[in-house]
Amino acid sequence: MPVSTWKIDELRKQVAVIDGKLAPSIVLKNARYLHSMLKTWLEGNIWILGNRIVYVGTEMPAQLSGTEVIDLAGKTVVPGYIEPHVHPFQLYHPQSFADFASQGGTTTFISDNMIFFLSLSNKKAFSIINRLNDLPFSFYWWARFDSQTELGNEDELFTNRSVLSWLEREDVLLGGELTGWPRLLNGDDQMLYWIQMAKQKGKKIEGHFPGASERTLARLKLLGADGDHEAMTIEEVERRILHGIDVTLRYSSIRPDLPELLKGVLEKDLNIFDHLMMTTDGSTPSFHQDGVMDKCIQVALDVGVPPVYAYNMASFNVARYYNLSHLHGLIATGRLANINILKDEFTPTPEAVLSKGVWLKKENQKQDHFPKINWSPVPKLKIDFDLNDDDFQFSMPIGLQMVNDVITKPFTIQTQFSNNELCSTSDESYLMLIDRKGKWRVNTMIKGFAKDVKGFASSYSCTGEIIIIGKSIPDMKRAFEEVKNMNGGITLIENNEVVSSIPLTIGGTAYDGDVDDLIELELKLKAELKERGYHHTDAIYTLLFLQSTHLPYIRITPLGIYDVMKKSVIIPAVMR
Repeated sequence: MPVSTWKIDELRKQVAVIDGKLAPSIVLKNARYLHSMLKTWLEGNIWILGNRIVYVGTEMPAQLSGTEVIDLAGKTVVPGYIEPHVHPFQLYHPQSFADFASQGGTTTFISDNMIFFLSLSNKKAFSIINRLNDLPFSFYWWARFDSQTELGNEDELFTNRSVLSWLEREDVLLGGELTGWPRLLNGDDQMLYWIQMAKQKGKKIEGHFPGASERTLARLKLLGADGDHEAMTIEEVERRILHGIDVTLRYSSIRPDLPELLKGVLEKDLNIFDHLMMTTDGSTPSFHQDGVMDKCIQVALDVGVPPVYAYNMASFNVARYYNLSHLHGLIATGRLANINILKDEFTPTPEAVLSKGVWLKKENQKQDHFPKINWSPVPKLKIDFDLNDDDFQFSMPIGLQMVNDVITKPFTIQTQFSNNELCSTSDESYLMLIDRKGKWRVNTMIKGFAKDVKGFASSYSCTGEIIIIGKSIPDMKRAFEEVKNMNGGITLIENNEVVSSIPLTIGGTAYDGDVDDLIELELKLKAELKERGYHHTDAIYTLLFLQSTHLPYIRITPLGIYDVMKKSVIIPAVMR
């Protein structure tokens, strides 16, 4: 559990405000505020010194010299929102997404460490995290126990020393998410040991259990699982609750389940709101045009969830679950000054936002108090090889057929591979995964991606390798060259011309700019792909999950074409 960050002299000053010897920095008076523990609305005055709430009640301070006093009569005040399940490298990066999310009242992230874990030494990763902690925003982290795909060097990455050094950090709150839980059930004692170490340190274990049966949930609960975010029906929510597993309800670009799940809770009159949280689960940028956690709260309100429960699911419930309620999720003495000022309780997007006592938004205007982070420790993607004609030899008997955005099943390839360009009447395209250092490649076909995409390439993927898709081999080559020239990115090529591109210059996976600008680039790319026959929901997630072996049924991985159900490589990668 994170310890207090206030030094002795700071604590004495905070008490001096109560004693009338020192003026607070901010007073919010006549506030109608949510008391999350009492589950009711109260009226009073909120005193703040620096980044901490030092008093909430009916009194006013004796000293007001230099104090910013704001009368909130007629306004509604709630705690800063907490996103409990953030994948902070979905084209954006932790700083840019936090800056964006704060304008909707989200002031705390509990974030995936996967990209840091795979691309940086722990020393460099921790250096960046420490700099993020200096921002007027609260960052907490997961500790991953598996890679989500098949890597040749996974045992070298996920070592006792590396994983346990993450678990030693006070700002790491959980182990997981456990995408590799089948290994755990099949006797992986290394993973079970890491779970035990996390539990000894008071950390939670977050599951990733889509479609899990009652027996599977019971086994995983016995092995240490505390929560899960993969319930897709109200019956799956109930099943988790019955086994004492807290549930995070998902509202994401590929799984917008939240409204139907909440309707189910209300229709069945289930008294479980204290054990529910909400997440956008690492949605891609354009999904967030209308918010982050404020968006989830609005969904809850729209389906009839009482406001107190809706706000608690996005604040107090998360803080209490992760043993953070002494700092977060509550407008009360001693907590961090993370406060949202609303027009009313039915309008969760705030007019003003305080985070760690700093105004990030005021009178509906963004305040510039969010300095940039130096991402130079993340290695640049420098592709120092070229593709030749031999690399475009497609002779695989088995390809990947898209069932939806992220699920792929095997299909028998019958198309002849002798042509430089495939017919646009077919929904089959060439597919290549190539090592970012050019050491190996995997060539096959993908069915159901699009009919008219000629050349498409991306360095954004589960492992950071290069994905190339298309009907035209010349345009696929051109797409690869464009990604190479950008030092990472996503690009769509047609007739040797760039149709749309997103530069991802931070390690080949993240955009070095504001999320608002990124949203415009992503919307253009998605529109161009849709025009050329991509009919699924989210092409960015398709790129991310092509390699992910925690999803069925067949995947293209650094080891080759992989059968998830049989846990075996069907066709190995080709060394170049």
